[in-house]
Amino acid sequence: MIPVKGHPDLYRDENTGAILNCNDTGYQNYISNKNLKEAQKLSQKQEIENLKNDVNEIKSLLMELINESRRN
Repeated sequence: MIPVKGHPDLYRDENTGAILNCNDTGYQNYISNKNLKEAQKLSQKQEIENLKNDVNEIKSLLMELINESRRN
């Protein structure tokens, strides 16, 4: 492994030329943040879906009220 100048945690693989990050803490932080963002996205999608369902239910109830008032 060849150290990359100016980047203490990066090394170049001699065989493939790939750059490798050997900072385990940084990688774990990255994965944790990624998982947190995915969980937040899922939560937001669920909240939007709940709001859509609520709006549809309100629309349905309003239509019922309108239909009942027309009958009377």
